[in-house]
Amino acid sequence: MTKYIAAIDQGTTSTRCIIFDHSGHIVALDQKEHQQIYPKPGWVEHDALEIWDRTQEVTHNALRKAGLNAANIAAIGITNQRETTLVWNRRTGQPYYNAIVWQDTRTDEICNQLAQEGGQDRFRARVGLPLAPYFSGPKIQWILENVPGVREAAQKGDAIFGNMDTWIIWNLTGGPQGGVHVTDVTNASRTLMMDLKTLRWDPQILSILGIPESMLPKIQPSSFQYGYARVVLPGVPVAGDLGDQQAALFGQTCFNPGEAKNTYGTGCFMLLNTGTQPVQSQSGLLTTLGYQIGGQPAVYCLEGSIAITGALVQWLRDNLGMIESSSEIEKLAASVADNGGVYFVPAFSGLFAPYWRSDARGAILGLTRFVTRAHIARAVLEATAFQTREVLDAMEQDSQVKLTTLKVDGGMVINDLLMQFQADILNVPVVRPKVAETTALGAAYAAGLAVQYWSNFDELRANWAQDKIWHPDMPETQRSTYYRRWKKAVTRTFDWMD
Repeated sequence: MTKYIAAIDQGTTSTRCIIFDHSGHIVALDQKEHQQIYPKPGWVEHDALEIWDRTQEVTHNALRKAGLNAANIAAIGITNQRETTLVWNRRTGQPYYNAIVWQDTRTDEICNQLAQEGGQDRFRARVGLPLAPYFSGPKIQWILENVPGVREAAQKGDAIFGNMDTWIIWNLTGGPQGGVHVTDVTNASRTLMMDLKTLRWDPQILSILGIPESMLPKIQPSSFQYGYARVVLPGVPVAGDLGDQQAALFGQTCFNPGEAKNTYGTGCFMLLNTGTQPVQSQSGLLTTLGYQIGGQPAVYCLEGSIAITGALVQWLRDNLGMIESSSEIEKLAASVADNGGVYFVPAFSGLFAPYWRSDARGAILGLTRFVTRAHIARAVLEATAFQTREVLDAMEQDSQVKLTTLKVDGGMVINDLLMQFQADILNVPVVRPKVAETTALGAAYAAGLAVQYWSNFDELRANWAQDKIWHPDMPETQRSTYYRRWKKAVTRTFDWMD
């Protein structure tokens, strides 16, 4: 019987199940969006029960489309939106509160209070991260302090925490009937609570945040048999778990130090493999786990995280109604020769790398009577490329490695106009692989390695193939002028929030 690997990709706006064959090709895919909940300005939530329902639906649908059943699946890999925080009752499976999404800024005050002693980098030497509302630890603290009954339930051992990987794995493996409460090193490294060297929860930080360790999942390697599914794919090993950006790095086969990828999704995330030793950033990047395969040494990364890229296109569609579908933006933007002097800094959730300014807010600058919606559409796309350039500059400064090409993936890489402008503003070639679903592919690879479906990295590298390459084609004077104006626009967004 031919065997396949199933990957569940639980993202910020949708959940997908993709079934891959041994060559890394997609056999079947199903996808469903879930509701985005905005209770107050800066607050973003998801209904975790809706996400679990969607997970079951897309997995059943992908199997049906491929004409397969559980017996055909060798293993399940999970990849997930990182930092999104959920606390639920281990006996009933009911969440105490909606999942607080990574983009949510409600913990700004908690982070400011924590920074009063030791500053924004108070924990950075241990966890690789600055104090910022982005990460899970302060979100757990907020739930414990603001949702009635949760702290008491946590002290009794009933309330448990997980990012969405932990929630999916716990439900897949039985939920209240013995579900496995685990996470992997990559997701744990995004909580602000895991020691980068020991790969264990840091007791001192937990004490400062007021979080009982009994709430937290067990930290395991990214490729490891955590347990067996009891629903949807009964009897199939759940054997891979990677945060979405690390999964994309793995799916792009960036296994050597110095190899990098950029994923263009809701946000934009560039990761550079730095090998088996963590590199502390001096330039506003994050030090994070790349992956860990079984008992092998963990591999680390530098990461540049950008909050709003694809989400800006959605905002143009949903909030302003300038386009009816996201795919229309390329044609609209291409109808003008340039941005008409308009720069759009999408600091909707503050600015992430390399600034970490939670006081910033979004701004459109350079408006004149000449400007049309087409110029704004172009500025929306260019904002993604400019933000990526800022992250790349920081990465080269920290690593002392000059990038020669950038591997790209994610939903926005089908946009030729954006990819060409990206190559132009970086002045390096941009390469798209044949399988653009590298996030799900990375989760599949991790699961497949754990059950010997694939035997080594060479097999995975052999699956990678180039689909398209964009070469830079912009005069240096134009590039530097554009970038200088962008940098000026960014400074105008600072200090908006008191």
